[in-house]
Amino acid sequence: MTITIPSTDVDPTLSLDPEQFRRIGYDAIDAIVARAAGLRDGPVARPATRAELEERLREPLPEQPTDLAEVMDTALRHVLGNGIQIDHPRFFGFVPGPGNPVSTLADVLVAGSATFAGAWQASPGATMIELLVLDWLREICDLPAGTEGLLVSGGSMANLTGLAVALQEQAGTERHRATVYLSDQTHTSVLRALRLLGLERHHIRMLPTDDRQRLVVDEVRAAVAADRAAGRLPACVVATAGTTGTGAVDPLAELHWLCEDEALWLHVDGAYGAAAMLSPRGRAELPGLGLADSLSIDPHKWLFQPLEVGCLLVRDGAALQRTFSVTAPILKAATPALGEVNFADRGVQLTRATRALKLWMSLKAYGAAAFRGAVEHGLALAEHAETVLDLDPRFEVVTPAHLGIVTFRAIAPGAGAEAVEAVNAALPSLAMRDGFTYASTTQVDGATVLRLCTINPRTTPEDVERSIAHIADLAGGAFGAAAA
Repeated sequence: MTITIPSTDVDPTLSLDPEQFRRIGYDAIDAIVARAAGLRDGPVARPATRAELEERLREPLPEQPTDLAEVMDTALRHVLGNGIQIDHPRFFGFVPGPGNPVSTLADVLVAGSATFAGAWQASPGATMIELLVLDWLREICDLPAGTEGLLVSGGSMANLTGLAVALQEQAGTERHRATVYLSDQTHTSVLRALRLLGLERHHIRMLPTDDRQRLVVDEVRAAVAADRAAGRLPACVVATAGTTGTGAVDPLAELHWLCEDEALWLHVDGAYGAAAMLSPRGRAELPGLGLADSLSIDPHKWLFQPLEVGCLLVRDGAALQRTFSVTAPILKAATPALGEVNFADRGVQLTRATRALKLWMSLKAYGAAAFRGAVEHGLALAEHAETVLDLDPRFEVVTPAHLGIVTFRAIAPGAGAEAVEAVNAALPSLAMRDGFTYASTTQVDGATVLRLCTINPRTTPEDVERSIAHIADLAGGAFGAAAA
């Protein structure tokens, strides 16, 4: 039988001539290198409004090809060139994502290799590397042999996956009775995950924290007792190892023993802080981390990977397959042999790229000692920032440096509480327009405070000092305008 393919003026194979592919690939790498080399000299943020981007980018579906050099220029200038530069050495807002060049190259290799990392049969090498990387993370975080896990898109998906396992193991078909205990500092991804997993608001106990923003063990114990008396099913405690607001760490060991006594699951959201265990200083700030039943980690934070890569580790590794493994006729041929792993049986995704290659390549290329030094550098920078802020009468430190985060407030003589609140709330927008530095805000005891997150290993003490001085100038102008 002969198949007739209609003639066309375009290339339906969606390919490039090898020389053109090579030339445009070199151009792309040149653009990436040039951006990295000039990052410090450019602004932290390049804001753009919806109206501006509509004018630059809106067009009908392009029916005919556009010159590839023009497409790349538009992508670099108007798509990738706008917004906050989260790897900028003077970006201290939210949680910076400094990345590293080796991992960037690894992501290029992954995108160009069409690797499917959902089944051993499809990609045994990528699967083996993921198993190896997971074991390295398990060792860093002091979890025992038998712990298993998988890499996911980030902390939000890691928390969703871990809580799905916790509720399946602890409640099963009784999920409608289950209750989960967490603090008022818990990341919003946990609340979103619990909603997606079917828990109504009255199943979630959001408990107050102490003066160090930590979950109070006695509050958890009392809530568990009250729920048992009311016929509910206490299932899981969610602790935080490094809140994104202040870097606070819940009393993990004490919560573990409570969970042991009450037959509860301890899920630790370590998306921000857990990987700091790589360094001695970070390890000292995270006692009891290895006692978790499940633990989320974000390597694109303290392990300096490009977006996206998160990790979930589960002490009882078999619980992952009990929760997620399903069978289908089309997958029968990909059934793993003894000792082999299909990561599709451990989580939500069937079709998944390998996120392990960049972490493996960068750890191999730089060595763990370099990463350890980078973590120590970030922790020390926050302490340096605290010292600088303490010496400047235009600021007051609200929470001390902890896991690379320090919070503070701009103040001015004679300024009332309302003016102080308004100025501090406005400073991120002022900094965004100015472009020299950026610090985000959070709430501590109901008041708006500024926060610096100093985890970028390419940030220097001078970057910190100049940024604090610049924020002071912006605050001074805002206080002056408010008083006028």
